[in-house]
Amino acid sequence: MDKSPDAFRTISEVAEALDLPQHVLRFWETRFSQIKPLKRGGGRRYYRPADVDLLKGIRQLLYEQGYTIKGAQRLLKDNGIAFVVALGNGDIAAIDAITQKKKAEEEAENTPIPAKPQQSKGLFSFMKSDSDAEVGGSNIGKGKDNKTLLQEALFELIECKRVLDRAR
Repeated sequence: MDKSPDAFRTISEVAEALDLPQHVLRFWETRFSQIKPLKRGGGRRYYRPADVDLLKGIRQLLYEQGYTIKGAQRLLKDNGIAFVVALGNGDIAAIDAITQKKKAEEEAENTPIPAKPQQSKGLFSFMKSDSDAEVGGSNIGKGKDNKTLLQEALFELIECKRVLDRAR
């Protein structure tokens, strides 16, 4: 009598289905943290259908496509479990969809968000309250380019140095 497709599988059933020795499955559990079979008393392993699908994908990467364990780990980390499962099942449409989604996310992350231009009130404006700056009519920074602002800051620094030199 065959099991239901949703039934848990023992390590011997999974090893037979994937044509792998049991010790390889145990080794993969140590190298791929995503493989988490249910362990019952006595250490007996029961693999969920999702675990079996993931193992199929890992087998595909290592044995069919020639990836190293480190390479397969990186692929799993970068693309996720769904990608490796789709690879193991040969689901080209799912692989394409996951790849397109990842590209779109990367493009969104790399798209710079335009910064709001901040209006400078001068180098020592932190010493004044907002009301003082408005009363004094300080319009420093409005309509000025970076070079002009840097020159003003330089002149303020030179003046500070002159004051400090006199105080010594």
